[in-house]
Amino acid sequence: MKHLIDLQSIKKIFYADDIETWALDDVHLTIDPGEYVSITGPSGCGKSTLLSVMGLMRSASEGRYFLDGREVAGLPPSEQARVRNRDIGFIFQAFNLIAEMSVFENVELALTYRGDLARKERRERVTQALEQVDMAHRQKHYPAQLSGGQQQRVAIARALVGQPKVLLADEPTGNLDSRNAQMVMDLLAALHRRGGTIVMVTHDPRSAEQAQRQIALFDGKVVDDRRTRLRAAS
Repeated sequence: MKHLIDLQSIKKIFYADDIETWALDDVHLTIDPGEYVSITGPSGCGKSTLLSVMGLMRSASEGRYFLDGREVAGLPPSEQARVRNRDIGFIFQAFNLIAEMSVFENVELALTYRGDLARKERRERVTQALEQVDMAHRQKHYPAQLSGGQQQRVAIARALVGQPKVLLADEPTGNLDSRNAQMVMDLLAALHRRGGTIVMVTHDPRSAEQAQRQIALFDGKVVDDRRTRLRAAS
């Protein structure tokens, strides 16, 4: 099987006042289609940096990155943006919804940069994504009219609408109470059962245990990589 994500000798070094900080130190990691992976570790260990490298939000200082068999780390910024828009869906802790836009408009925004989609197809995709997260009935509402859990569901719909190859979630339950957090985790599990590939950064052991594979980082290195259960059927 071809790996969906293949990171080879990834290093990320930040410089400040002539001081080197190694956020990622020789990371080797592969993720296959359909896997549900959690990434855990103490604060400052490189979890979010690793996710941002996977998502082409940051460039690695050294190493190679293959996404679905294509080397993407060395692509020009414009082409990386195109890959990011088409192949990667992002879910953030802070939801990152635009207050002045309706639920429908927030989700559709992810498709406005896709010149290959007619307006009718965009709208059909938005409706389908909102139905997947049970938020189609709220499409005319604005973020301020929604609970935190509902806002995160809309954010997940926005990540899904482009039909990405992988969903990257950075602390997706970090701003939610336990009830809404479990609702979001249940939704991610359902997406995985349908065949979705999910990589989730979390500090919550209970959330991490719901993934089929747990990766632990410490000081920018992978120190543990284990499977918790067999892949769920899609």
